[in-house]
Amino acid sequence: MTDDVLIAVEGGVGRLRLNRPKAIHALTRAMCATMTDALLAWQDDPTIRAVMIDHAEGRGFCAGGDIRLIAESAAGDNLAARDFFATEYRLNHLLFTYGKPVIAFMDGITMGGGVGIAQPARYRVATERTVYAMPETGIGLFPDVGGGWYLSRLPGRSGRYLAVTGARIDGADAIALDLATDYLPSDRLEEAKAVIIADPSDIGAALARFAAMPPDSHFANRLPDIDRLFASDRLEDIYAALRADGSDWAQAQLAALDTKSPQTMKVALRQLAQASRLTRFVDNMAMEYDLACRIIARPDIVEGVRALIVDKDNQPRWNPPTVEAVTDQLVDAIFAPLPDGERWTPLPQAAVDA
Repeated sequence: MTDDVLIAVEGGVGRLRLNRPKAIHALTRAMCATMTDALLAWQDDPTIRAVMIDHAEGRGFCAGGDIRLIAESAAGDNLAARDFFATEYRLNHLLFTYGKPVIAFMDGITMGGGVGIAQPARYRVATERTVYAMPETGIGLFPDVGGGWYLSRLPGRSGRYLAVTGARIDGADAIALDLATDYLPSDRLEEAKAVIIADPSDIGAALARFAAMPPDSHFANRLPDIDRLFASDRLEDIYAALRADGSDWAQAQLAALDTKSPQTMKVALRQLAQASRLTRFVDNMAMEYDLACRIIARPDIVEGVRALIVDKDNQPRWNPPTVEAVTDQLVDAIFAPLPDGERWTPLPQAAVDA
């Protein structure tokens, strides 16, 4: 148990409230384990009819995972990082297969690990304050926590775009992409939660009661450009298309790509291509665990966290340093499955047919 997650039962609703505001509720291994234990305890409890995930205070739902721990472990023996990923991914899978309705309130910053616990929920509530992203390529990681599954199933090439650029979208964009199911004004959230707690029998109706019409999605208006310029699964082709286009928007995307890890941008493109062909989420998570263990054995994650989080000089020295230097052989090696005894497995209490 950890005070970084507040566990409560109110009415027929089990509540998971992230409570690490100074870190924008970034997930630690202990937080993931605490949430998993609560979900397992509620799974067969007939008095618990739904689960609600939100945050107790602060300016965001969840900023991601414990990347400092991951980088420190990656600089050593990798064991703590592997343990973190294994625990987090089991939580992601448990939520995806959970038999009771889950409601996630994605109010404010919802990134990385926050996406991983919100996206499996049946009801995903966005607000005017939602800032949603999978920014992992900027620190030498890839869009994990189920990101390969979710992003590969977005309209057109939008998922590939979000994966390689780490672009941020808002609540209206999340609705347009079906990443969110409901759009509520942030000042009505507590009322909506109270109604759900009082009667969890019709969560959809309760959310609809407080819903607002989202503004136009700027991201949706960009989909034709995204589909055209990010059409290829070869990163070199995407660069070439952006350079040939020459528009201000294309130049801005080139500038964004130039800040990301060339290695993990290529990994992300292949990850989504492979995930799009999978039929079970459990297989996606096994693939992502293999990738995570391979990636943390390479230098980019340590360097990315140094540049963006520790020293904050925003000048990562990637290795390999360029897109062209990331060979197919290197990417093949990163996608090599782990030995059988090291591979990720779901919780035995979780369904594996999804």
